[in-house]
Amino acid sequence: MSDIIKLAVLAVGGQGGGVLTNWIADLATHCNYAVQMTSVAGVAQRTGATIYYVEMAPKTDRQPVFALSPSPGDLDILIAAELMEAGRAVLRGFVTPDRTTLIASTHRILATSEKMVPGDGRAEDALVESEITKAALRSVCFDMETLATEAGSMISASLFGGLARSGALPFETAQFEAVIEASGRGVAQSLSAFRAALNYTPDTQPIVQISEERVEGPKELQDSWQALLKQVESFPSNAQDMIKAGLQKTVDYQDIAYGETYLTNLQSFDTELVPTAAKYIANAMCYDDILRVADLKTRASRQDRLRAEQDIPDGEIVHVTEYFHPRAQEICGTLPAGIGAWIEARPKVFNGLDRIANKGRRIRTDGILGFGLLWMVSALKPYRRKLLRHRYENAHLDRLLETTQQYSAKNPALAIEILSCQRLIKGYSDTHVRGQSKFDKVLSSLNALEGRDDAADWIKRLRNAALKDEKGDALDGALATVRSFT
Repeated sequence: MSDIIKLAVLAVGGQGGGVLTNWIADLATHCNYAVQMTSVAGVAQRTGATIYYVEMAPKTDRQPVFALSPSPGDLDILIAAELMEAGRAVLRGFVTPDRTTLIASTHRILATSEKMVPGDGRAEDALVESEITKAALRSVCFDMETLATEAGSMISASLFGGLARSGALPFETAQFEAVIEASGRGVAQSLSAFRAALNYTPDTQPIVQISEERVEGPKELQDSWQALLKQVESFPSNAQDMIKAGLQKTVDYQDIAYGETYLTNLQSFDTELVPTAAKYIANAMCYDDILRVADLKTRASRQDRLRAEQDIPDGEIVHVTEYFHPRAQEICGTLPAGIGAWIEARPKVFNGLDRIANKGRRIRTDGILGFGLLWMVSALKPYRRKLLRHRYENAHLDRLLETTQQYSAKNPALAIEILSCQRLIKGYSDTHVRGQSKFDKVLSSLNALEGRDDAADWIKRLRNAALKDEKGDALDGALATVRSFT
C-alpha cells in the first residue's frame, strides 16, 4: 500500500482538468507505473468542481488494487485549479499536514454564491491562501492562470509545471516535457506555460505597458471632447482622474451634451464631495436599459472579445445566441414617455402587453436578422432623453442631487454616504427594481437620523446591510433599529 501514489485534481469546466489527468496518467505509464484514473463530475454554474482521481504504483509481479475515489486523509498530492477549490479540499479533509503536497493556482473564479451578493461577495483570498498552506505538508501556490494565459495555453499546462516543480512525483522534468510533446496539439504553448510555472519566482513582476489613448472621430467632436477635458482642470486635482473616467463613461453612453450635463451636475458640489460625486453621479446617469444592452452586444469590440476568450482563429464561423427576457416595464421604458406612461396607467393594456412580451427570447446575432434587430434598438440612442425610462432615471438623479445638497453644508460626511447609496442601484429588470427599493428604504431613515452625530455612520451601516443579501432581511433588521430611535 505504501508504494501507491494517490493524486486528485479539482478543476471546473474549461480548465483542462481531463487533459491534465491524462498527462499525469501518460507520464506514469511511460515511467513503467501501473495507473488507474477515475472522475466524478461536478455541478454546473460553478457550484462544484470535477474531481479527477489517479492512483499509480511501480509495476511489479504483484497487481495493485486501486480505489475508485479519494478518501479524506489519504491523498499524497492534491492539485486545485482555483483558490477556493483548494479551500474546499482542505475543508473536506483531502489535504493533511503529515502527508499531502498541495499544488494550487491562487487566481479566482467567482462562485455563484459570491456573485449573488448585491455588494462585494468575494471571499477573503489572503485568509484562504494562508490557511491552505498551513494545512499541507508542502505547497506550491501562485497564479498559474496568468502564466498560462501569457503563454497562450490553458491552466492545465501550468498546473503540470507546478506538479513537476513540487517534486512530489519520482519523475524527471524531461519526462514531463516528453508527455506534452507527445500530445501533439498546442505543444509550443503548453511547454511555454509548463516551463513558466516550473521556473516561477515570486519576485518576477509582469511588464505592464501603458499606451496613450487616442481619440478618433470627426474633428468637430474631437474639439468638443478636448473642451470638456479642459473644463475638468477647473475641478480639485484629487478628483480629476475620477471626473475624467466619469466623463468618458457618460459621453460613451450618450453624447457630448450628456458629458456637459455631467460636469454641470458636479459643479454644484463642495470641494470635499466632488471625488465621491464624480463616481456616483456618472453611475446614476449611465443606467442600464435595453438600448445600452443592444449597443454593447453589437459592438465590434465585443465580437473580438468573444473570439479571444474562446480562442477562435480568424476565418472560423461562430454562432452567437443572446438571451433576453423582456417584461412590459422594459417595453414601456423604451417607448416615448407619453405613450409609455399611457400604457402603464391602464392595467388591462399593460397586463396584455406583459403577457405578450414576458417570455424568454433567444436571438442569434451571428446573422443579419438577429444582429440587425439589436442594431436598430441601439440606434434609438439619440432619442433616449425622450423615453419613459429616462424620465424615471432623471427623477431619481434629481432626488439624489437634491438630498445630497440638503445635507452637504451641515454634515458633509452624511452627504458623502448618501451619494454612496447609488451603489445599491445596478442592472436592469428585477435586479434594478430591488436595488431601487433598497435605496428608497435607506433614504427613508434620514428623518429618524436627523440631528444625530452618528447619522453618517448609520447610513453606511444601512447601505452595507442592504448589500449583504438579495432579499433585504439584513436591511430590514437594521431599519428596525433606526426606527426605535424615534
